[in-house]
Amino acid sequence: MDDTLALVLAWGAGGGLGGVFFGGLWWTVRKGLSSEQPALWFLASMLLRTTVVLAGFYFVSAGHWVRVLPCVLGFVMARLLVTWLVRASAEGSSVGVQESHHAP
Repeated sequence: MDDTLALVLAWGAGGGLGGVFFGGLWWTVRKGLSSEQPALWFLASMLLRTTVVLAGFYFVSAGHWVRVLPCVLGFVMARLLVTWLVRASAEGSSVGVQESHHAP
């Protein structure tokens, strides 16, 4: 396989892994806050998301450490995209989260 194509595919895979990881985190926070056992939700989600991402990085690298770099870049870019999408959807919805005021 062409090296450039392998790096582009690794970048795309990193974006997909980041979307799964951070999208799953957003979903977990929404479900966990309304759950009677939020600690179980957060722990199970963290273990599942971390396992999927580490296995994905291992699979994408295929023994070539250079492929991990664009994979991580795609992962970070997905974080920025998911953060932007969640923030945009929160601003567009009528139900907002109010910040609590704590001691100064």
